[in-house]
Amino acid sequence: MARRKKIYEGKAKILYEGPEPGTLVQYFKDDATAFNAEKKAVIEGKGVLNNRLSEFFMTGLQSIGVPTHFIKRLNMREQLIRQVEIIPLEVIVRNFAAGSMAKRLGLEEGTPLPRPIIEFSYKDDKLGDPLVPEEYIIAFGWASQQDLDDIVPLALRVNDFLSGVMHGVGIKLVDFKIEIGRIWDNDYQRLVVADEISPDSCRLWDIESGQKLDKDVFRKDLGSLTDAYTEVARRLGVLPSNVTHRPRPTLIN
Repeated sequence: MARRKKIYEGKAKILYEGPEPGTLVQYFKDDATAFNAEKKAVIEGKGVLNNRLSEFFMTGLQSIGVPTHFIKRLNMREQLIRQVEIIPLEVIVRNFAAGSMAKRLGLEEGTPLPRPIIEFSYKDDKLGDPLVPEEYIIAFGWASQQDLDDIVPLALRVNDFLSGVMHGVGIKLVDFKIEIGRIWDNDYQRLVVADEISPDSCRLWDIESGQKLDKDVFRKDLGSLTDAYTEVARRLGVLPSNVTHRPRPTLIN
């Protein structure tokens, strides 16, 4: 495998220098983390599944006019993406009460919300990605008012698409989080969906049984994470024919 430069390594992915200016190669690891990386494990095949699933969702969004950083999948664990300036926020869209929202408000998990609710968290692992109001976002310059005015409808379009796709295969989209990146064309800015969309970043429950098919399986020790992600991929028709671990490429720093 060709030697290339590592640009960044996160909890679930590695970014490498791309073949052309303005591109990166995104490598999906098998690492699983929870509770701000306090709980860790290597789940064989997880990266392969998330690569395929994120490709499926990103190309689906592009087909309905939602811009993303995705260009193409390169192999079982890697995809070619546009290099973007990431806005340091997680954009969280909730359709049902679950996780931290259920705890904060004393709601039973699975309670339907009156409408999709959008929350923002500041991306900082050391702080635990705290929730922040729009006033903080604008005051600290993480995003402008115009950015937020554009992000909210973008997130709702993603929600409409994902909810419909999941409902069609018997899965309830409880909530999800996305990241947004900026692409610059001279002085013109365009916002795109970046990072990944996978069961790592969504809460997915079987509509009939309530079975969890997302990273809560790992967080709460509910069984095999690989089996849960494989079931999502199988229902969506994107199950890889051979889920195997692939060694990481040689790096130059």
